[in-house]
Amino acid sequence: MSTLYSTTVTAIGGRNGTVKSADGLLDLRLAMPGSLGGKGDATNPEQLFAAGYAACFGNAVIHVTRNKEQTIKDEDVEVTATVGLGPNDSGGFTLSVTLQVTLTGVDQAAAEAIVAQAHEVCPYSNATRGNIDVALSVRTR
Repeated sequence: MSTLYSTTVTAIGGRNGTVKSADGLLDLRLAMPGSLGGKGDATNPEQLFAAGYAACFGNAVIHVTRNKEQTIKDEDVEVTATVGLGPNDSGGFTLSVTLQVTLTGVDQAAAEAIVAQAHEVCPYSNATRGNIDVALSVRTR
């Protein structure tokens, strides 16, 4: 497989540390969420995952319509990702994701078909498929 893009990010200190990309564009403090007993005064891995998945999925929607009659432009797609963290049966943890996708300029049936196709090509969807629960919600405006 050829790689189209790669990046490197270093985390120091776990959930109460920092993350920094090799190019310096990402440089953030991390904090355990307040609901998990932390200070909650900085971002956390689940927020970063949700941001990455939402942005990537939005681009997958744009990508799958690129050569179609009904194209979706950047401003026509909004994706809200909700990432949940919970216990698993082995004493560890698991993630769950809900993607709420809103598309402008297409009817509900077309929006659902586009989102289903995007879910097949999005690298985050492909990475999580069979590993964590991902629920899709589609609406139009």
